[in-house]
Amino acid sequence: MGVTLAKGGNVSLSKAAPNLTQVMIGLGWDARSTTGAPFDLDASALVCSSGRVLGDEWFVFYNQLKSPDGSVEHTGDNLTGEGDGDDESLLIDLSKVPAQCDKIVFPVSIHMADERGQTFGQVSNAFIRVVNQADGQELARYDLSEDASTETAMIFGEVYRYQGEWKFRAVGQGYASGLRGIALDFGVNVS
Repeated sequence: MGVTLAKGGNVSLSKAAPNLTQVMIGLGWDARSTTGAPFDLDASALVCSSGRVLGDEWFVFYNQLKSPDGSVEHTGDNLTGEGDGDDESLLIDLSKVPAQCDKIVFPVSIHMADERGQTFGQVSNAFIRVVNQADGQELARYDLSEDASTETAMIFGEVYRYQGEWKFRAVGQGYASGLRGIALDFGVNVS
């Protein structure tokens, strides 16, 4: 069992698992209440340098499942979030991440939130976890507990490089402006 973090907490993945090269980022949630409309949350990844995405092609999500170099891969869209465990996941080969990348950010957004009248206030048991792909060990976990009644997207966490080490930070920052707001903040060109 890995380290369970509070919002803002961080842990060195490199120290927890020396020679770590491949991680799986697992994200999960349950719909607490619903209007009857489908509840579809979408995980994504932003491969960044100095707080900006390296380019639009470095925004990895359900319509663009891989980064240009293959270092970050989305395993596919889960339309319902039904069942236990990870609802969506991303695979990261830390040894292939470009040198200029200092951070990979993991937002989760509610698909068609405005049209369906849905917010993270209707979501429970949301979490992000980091798993060492070599042995299946969970290295870090963050259970989101905030009541985000106006937010339609949230940054769950981030993997970042600091002084030659890979670390994970529990973020839990909500956005009422949805995935579009997050994308714009990180420099993605949004039409």
